[in-house]
Amino acid sequence: MPPTYEPPGPFANLIGLEVAEMGEGSSTATLDAQERHLNPYGYVHGAVAYALVDTSMGGALSSMAQEGESFATLEIKISYLRPAKMGQLRCETHVLHKSRRFSMLESQVKQGEDVVATASGTFAIIPGRE
Repeated sequence: MPPTYEPPGPFANLIGLEVAEMGEGSSTATLDAQERHLNPYGYVHGAVAYALVDTSMGGALSSMAQEGESFATLEIKISYLRPAKMGQLRCETHVLHKSRRFSMLESQVKQGEDVVATASGTFAIIPGRE
């Protein structure tokens, strides 16, 4: 993991989300969706996919961060393509562009080979203190 990497934190631990892989400008976050992750209709709640996307985007961006640099989510647009069921979910993310102040990323949430959601995000880059 890069020197600027921070583990996902207490919320990710609470729902069972982890960053499984990181590369230069990419990351994969995973979650084993269980009954506790379901909505009243028996499908994985949309907020679970959103949490996967936000965490995976943070992981991809931290793989490119300079020493002391941090970042914050400005916006994420997510499109739900089909309902997800209980089982393994993975979110694959790539950084499209990173400047000194902003970064743009894209993600796909998959269950098996099926894409269940796509997302694009914009993050603010917060420079390290001198």
